[in-house]
Amino acid sequence: MTDQLIAVPNVSEGRDPLVLATIGDAFARAGGRVLDVHADPDHHRSVFTVAAAPGRLAHVLLAGAREAVQLIDISDHPGIHPHIGAVDVAPIVHVTPEQRGAAVAEALVLGDLLGAELDLPVLLYGALAAGRTRAQLRRGGVAALTQRMATGEVAPDFGPPAPHPTAGATLVAARPPLIAFNLELAPPATLQDARRIAAAIREGGVDGLPGLRAIGLTLPARGGVAQVSMNVEDHLALPLARVVEAVRAHAPVAEAEVIGLPPRAAFAGFPEDLPVRNRRTLEEALGDAA
Repeated sequence: MTDQLIAVPNVSEGRDPLVLATIGDAFARAGGRVLDVHADPDHHRSVFTVAAAPGRLAHVLLAGAREAVQLIDISDHPGIHPHIGAVDVAPIVHVTPEQRGAAVAEALVLGDLLGAELDLPVLLYGALAAGRTRAQLRRGGVAALTQRMATGEVAPDFGPPAPHPTAGATLVAARPPLIAFNLELAPPATLQDARRIAAAIREGGVDGLPGLRAIGLTLPARGGVAQVSMNVEDHLALPLARVVEAVRAHAPVAEAEVIGLPPRAAFAGFPEDLPVRNRRTLEEALGDAA
């Protein structure tokens, strides 16, 4: 695994398989290995997991981003996931501590390429931006970001000083693995239940779990089921089993879902009685693609 860097670009399209296939093919033609694609029609968002060698990965991501900018127009985007760009986020992931330097270098090269080649304003987040978060930059959506950039409150780290008219802006980081993890509540749970639970368990809530980001929502494509949608920022400090336990303390859980490819360690002690959609680990995917 150490000879490859991983990226997890998220695009604001989850309903058109032809668009996603075109983006994925561009990653592959540029020399990347597409390990996983997760498309979500409710969120109207897709998560690619792409691997390539250091020094090559940024150019692989540029190739897919070029297609995304041409094919995705966020000015009319009905998805429920917060977003500010066609290529909304493009983090480079250091799976091991030894990869951190290479990931940082790759992220900075990527930001420069997206700004120079595609006229996308690129905003760094996380450790590359003194801890600035995705949520801070997405607050109010692309319209609010446009206003904040116009007043100088927010300035891009790369690229033009205003969002692209149809593709918005892109957030770039170098970070450890982050687990996107959703729990569907059993009926008759409601949106209000999901929001209440999310507020309680997220970092800073009354039952706050460290490094957990959580929102409550409903999924029309799955019959209006209530879902607690989460990001786990440190799976070693907060295994998914502990997240399940915290939600179950408030309401029964019908099913879990993983977005992308978590490291195997994230599933330590996971309850055997809870079904998980898309349960496949990063180690399995890298082995499958070898």
